[in-house]
Amino acid sequence: MTGNSAFAVETEDLVKVFGKNRAVDGVDLRVPAGTVYGLLGPNGAGKTTAVKMLATLLRPDGGRARVFGHDVVAEADTVRGRVSLTGQYASVDEDLTGTENLVLLARLLGHGRPAARDRSAQLLDAFGLAEAADRQVKNYSGGMRRRIDIAASILNTPDLLFLDEPTTGLDPRSRNQVWDIVRAVVAQGTTVLLTTQYLDEADQLASRIAVIDHGKVIAEGTKGELKASVGSGSVHVRLRDAEQRPRAERVLAGALRAAVQLDPDPVALTATVNGHDTDLGASEQAARALAELARAGITVDNFALGQPSLDEVFLALTDRKGSAA
Repeated sequence: MTGNSAFAVETEDLVKVFGKNRAVDGVDLRVPAGTVYGLLGPNGAGKTTAVKMLATLLRPDGGRARVFGHDVVAEADTVRGRVSLTGQYASVDEDLTGTENLVLLARLLGHGRPAARDRSAQLLDAFGLAEAADRQVKNYSGGMRRRIDIAASILNTPDLLFLDEPTTGLDPRSRNQVWDIVRAVVAQGTTVLLTTQYLDEADQLASRIAVIDHGKVIAEGTKGELKASVGSGSVHVRLRDAEQRPRAERVLAGALRAAVQLDPDPVALTATVNGHDTDLGASEQAARALAELARAGITVDNFALGQPSLDEVFLALTDRKGSAA
């Protein structure tokens, strides 16, 4: 494997073993520089372990990894000088104020006292924390803690920022604020490697996504490529009568030859249209399914065809992997 400046991260057959558990099991990644790259997977999939190896916090047990062309083992010090990591839990001192935390960390990073205060004030203002600058962090909300944690990670602007599940446990407004920060960081030229179990987060932020499960990358590509890999479209049906849903489920499953998902709404169903298994296009299959519902005497109030959601992609990919195991 050779370093390439077009890639912030390159891994080849990366492995990490804990006892009998292969937490990371032969992962290959190529993360383009200047982008948000998503590592998407459930808890225990191996995302955090992979990030810790790339950030030089864990030594790989097999394979190789480079950050901007530098080997994470042989050139660990050089890698550390170019990256920053924000973990799943706030790493700032809760007994210090926002300003005191950032000034302390800036001084440890080599800033003089005036420069440290200036940089801290700049980041507190940019992250919407200026009014809370003199409050102890233990009195911050969850969203404010995540924002100051990210601010601490970019006191010295890194070339590569690892964000490990940065919005876990946050309310929707706080999540949107963190997303805005991520976009702003990337606009300044930093590459972000984002691990998340939230599919909408990957959909919102990442230009490319690797789906990881049981330590292996089971799919990789743009959002469009991943959605196309599991089907040409997704049919959403809303019935007039909830009592007809069990029969509608059977009719749709037969017409589309696909599993049908029962939505939380008692009159709604969703099914993936798989364009790979038939000569008919997605729209033709959807029209045929609608005709079958009408023939069965099932009244449809609303019928829509769109791309599969990332939720449907992830469920399809992990089900496919499980059935092949």
